[in-house]
Amino acid sequence: MSDLDILPSIEDLKFSARELRRDLAAQGSGISHGQALERIAVDLGFKDWNTLSAAVRRQSTKCPVSKGERVTGHYLGQRFTATVIDAHALDLHSRYRVSLHFDEPVDVVTFDSFSAYRQRVTCTLTPDGSTPQRTSNGKPQLVLD
Repeated sequence: MSDLDILPSIEDLKFSARELRRDLAAQGSGISHGQALERIAVDLGFKDWNTLSAAVRRQSTKCPVSKGERVTGHYLGQRFTATVIDAHALDLHSRYRVSLHFDEPVDVVTFDSFSAYRQRVTCTLTPDGSTPQRTSNGKPQLVLD
């Protein structure tokens, strides 16, 4: 495998291992899931599953923001400007835990007779700078510009 090749995700590799097990079982020779993962790794040119798994995690995409950076966007439909307090990768494939401090508190309630302000938020971001969690209207809870 060359440095220019992009490795499949962990989820895709595990799916391939399940498919391999199913195909081999249909031919009358069953193997364990661990053995299937090892075969997938060797087929891709790696010493073992642990080496392949580490390579996949290393290649994961870069966090869309970094600590101390100034950002703008929308949180629960409200415009904001904020400072990134913390940003780090999660074990989940291409997910990042990000804490933001809004310059001005954001009212997260849309009722005229009630308000709830937030000035600091921690959320999970995808590489495109949006949350995988959605509001009731189907839009991401937080989106960076």
